[in-house]
Order: sequence, then structure tokens, then C-alpha cells
Amino acid sequence: MDMNTLVAAILGLVEGLTEFIPVSSTGHLLLLGHFLGFDSPGRTFEVVIQLGAVLAILTVYAAKLWQVASTMHTDPASARFVASVLLAFFPAAVIGVLAHDIIKTILFETPVLIATMLILGGLVLLVVDRIAPAPLHEDAMQLPFRKALSIGLIQCLAMIPGVSRSGATIVGARLMGVGKRASAEFSFFLSMPTMAGAFTYDLWKSRHILDFSALTDIAVGFLLAFLSAVLVVRWTLDFVSRHGFAIFGWWRIIVGTAALILLSLGF
Repeated sequence: MDMNTLVAAILGLVEGLTEFIPVSSTGHLLLLGHFLGFDSPGRTFEVVIQLGAVLAILTVYAAKLWQVASTMHTDPASARFVASVLLAFFPAAVIGVLAHDIIKTILFETPVLIATMLILGGLVLLVVDRIAPAPLHEDAMQLPFRKALSIGLIQCLAMIPGVSRSGATIVGARLMGVGKRASAEFSFFLSMPTMAGAFTYDLWKSRHILDFSALTDIAVGFLLAFLSAVLVVRWTLDFVSRHGFAIFGWWRIIVGTAALILLSLGF
């Protein structure tokens, strides 16, 4: 395995391990890529390995998704759940299209901003884990439309790299009285259209500059992102139900602080 493939394997593993927990997979990938000197023409690598994480969540929830899809025309609860997820997805779809170029060309190229947002997001997680109100909703499939839309609006903060899509949605849900497990699970459900939409739009916008010359590296990163994401999704719900989100807050603070120190030293 040459050095580029090794770095691709590390980045794929990190993508899968961090995509569905509130630590910002994008922030981790961009900072690691910066410090490891990894350059992906047209961001082809980052775009494609994200699909590995999308397929992982679809695989884990395949049975539930099929049940919802096959009953939504007869079961009001299934139809209502689909509507709540699409409603939550709508703000990100609109803002993502309007702000795509700014996000990709400016925010994604600012390591200091990413590290700072990791730290601030970690502090928010620690505070919310302590002050969140008693849960009013313990079923991710039965959230009121108003709260689903509010969570979707809060998710838009994650367009700033380092904020974390899952972190924003979980914090928003917890502050609105959604239980720990239900917050994480709704974040998983919302990730499906959000990530699939972002992947498709990124692919389309970058179609003229995509570079698939390093297919081995891309394949390795994709596979490791898929496998590690499957493990994380299966593990996360039980973990946060018992322990909450504080450990992720501390991790963000440590990683962000380390990154700022390295950047200040000229790395």
C-alpha cells in the first residue's frame, strides 16, 4: 500500500467513524487532509467516500425504510413520518443550493475557522447535555411538524465546516424536548435525504473537474467509510441512551485545540 492509499484509507475510516456522531466529519476530513498534505482534484475523493456513509445508513435502516415506504399510502403514521423528514430537509436543500459556492470555496478552505467551530460546538454539546429539558418526545417517528422544521433550520448551521450536521440536529432536538435516543435517531433519518442531496448536487456542480484517476484510493476510502459507518450507527443509539453526548463535546474540544496549536506553529 503506497502512501496516498494509506492516507485515503485513514480518511475513509475517519469519514465513517465521524459522520453520524456530533463531532463533524467534514471538519475532521478537511483538517486531516490539510495536515497530511492530501490533495484531491475537484474534491472527488471527499464527494465519493461520502456516498459510502450514505449507503451505510440505508443498509442499517433498510428494514424500517421498507416498512415505511410500503405502508405510507395506507398508514397515516408512516406518511406523517416521511412528511416530517422531508419538511426538516427542505431548509438545507434551499440554503445549500444558494450558498454552495461560498461554502466550498471559502469556508472549506479555512482551517482556523474549522478548528474554532469544533471547540465552540464541543462547549455547546457539554452545556446542552446538562441543561436540556426533560424529554417530551421519545419516538423519532412521531415528532410534531413544527419541531421537525425547527430541527431542519438548525441543521443549516452545519454548512459551516466544523459545526457538524448531526451535532446541530441533536442539539436542536434536545433543546426542544426530544429524548437522547430519539434525537440521535431523527438525526440519522434526516441525514438520508440531506447527505444524498448534498452528494448529488456536489457531483453535478463538480462534474467538469472531477478526477477519478486515483480509483484505488477512492475505492479504499469508500469501502472503509461504508464499513466503519455501519458499525458506528449500530453502536451510537445505545451509547447515547446511556451516556449522553458529553464525550463527543470533549473530543471536539481536544481535536480543535490541537489543530489550532499545530496551525499556529505553521503546519
